[in-house]
Amino acid sequence: MASLYDDALGSSRMLSSSISSMSSSRQQTSQIAKAYRQAAQLFLTRRLPEALSTIEPIITPPPLDHSNGTYNGDLSAFAPVASASRGTRVKVWSFYLTFLNSVIELGAEEGKHAFGSTRWKELVSRCRDGSVWDDVVRDGYAGVEGDVDAEVVINLATLLLTHSPSQRLNQQRLETYLSASAHPTFDVSSHMQSSSYLQRRPSQHNNGTSTPRDLNTRLKLLELYTLHVLPRNEEWDYAREFISMSEVLDDERKEAFLLALHSLKEEKDESEIREAKLRQQQQEQMEQRRKEAEARRIEQSRAEDERRKREEENRRQPRGSDDVFRKPLNRQAPTAPSRGSKPTGKTVSPPPGLYHRASALFASMQTLIANTAQSMTANPMASFRTLLFLLAFALAFGRRDLRERIMRILRNAWEKIRRTVGMGVKVSYI
Repeated sequence: MASLYDDALGSSRMLSSSISSMSSSRQQTSQIAKAYRQAAQLFLTRRLPEALSTIEPIITPPPLDHSNGTYNGDLSAFAPVASASRGTRVKVWSFYLTFLNSVIELGAEEGKHAFGSTRWKELVSRCRDGSVWDDVVRDGYAGVEGDVDAEVVINLATLLLTHSPSQRLNQQRLETYLSASAHPTFDVSSHMQSSSYLQRRPSQHNNGTSTPRDLNTRLKLLELYTLHVLPRNEEWDYAREFISMSEVLDDERKEAFLLALHSLKEEKDESEIREAKLRQQQQEQMEQRRKEAEARRIEQSRAEDERRKREEENRRQPRGSDDVFRKPLNRQAPTAPSRGSKPTGKTVSPPPGLYHRASALFASMQTLIANTAQSMTANPMASFRTLLFLLAFALAFGRRDLRERIMRILRNAWEKIRRTVGMGVKVSYI
């Protein structure tokens, strides 16, 4: 009887504990859902720091119990979201990953203004180095990789695909998850001893394709892995092999996946060809600009050398030759010497008036000749009389005494003319 009483008392205590645990779980789930809605509302109004402070308490584990250096209790050792229902877990983690993506897209200046430099860099580094994946598995799924909800895995892989500089970690985590979900392990003693955790664990007696929804999620994972992550790592052959050997894909889907992979490869090759041509064009343009700049530099150098040569030649010229050009054209005429002074040895150029007179004389002679020719044509008798006069003059000039007399008269006349012209030149000069 005592044994039966003890068993009944133990069963009653376990039932009471289970009822209390279920009541506490429902209350905590309600609090998690409320915090999620508040954080989502703050996020939609772009109050990002307040949204983070609202969602962090339900995705962060409680602090250690420093009295014994261990966590307090079973589920209390993990983040509150770990004990929530599957739908709530997916919503909370999907929201948090979307929030991190928005934080990165703020940019350095706005992000540091909103969260502070240290905090913003910490949030960004979680996405770029992939440590956010470890945080989700450890705090939300008791460290069991295969227990992570497939929708959360898709969001994690997409986040790393967008912001991580290397996709090696992303490929490794996806391969680990696909392997764990396809070949589940039921040894959870090293992770959790709580019966409530065993009750909330996702069913792993299948490869994630038991329902149409699960199949659709699995196809998204395979598409993300084979058509995005593996090509980023230049694993084209392995992607083809993985698609061909997949047990989830039927023949029609395999053909579609392989065709898409082939299109991506062709697009990448064409992009590389375009980039190579663009780089070549840029190099040719840079080389052309360099040649043009070199030609301009040589031309400028040549012009500078010519300028220096001209300056050097100008410096070497005698100063007397420069003075000729530097004298003003309208200089004052020199004072005429007196009649008693001796003329200088310098040759005096004839005044401008003499040239005008000579030009006028030649013009008059030309006019006279033209008029004479015209008169001869118009009046032949006058021309004949002139010819007779010249003939008579020649006959008279044939007599010696008359000829000598005419020569004396001409010499006397020429002497008078010479003296007259000399006086005229002097007068014109004065």
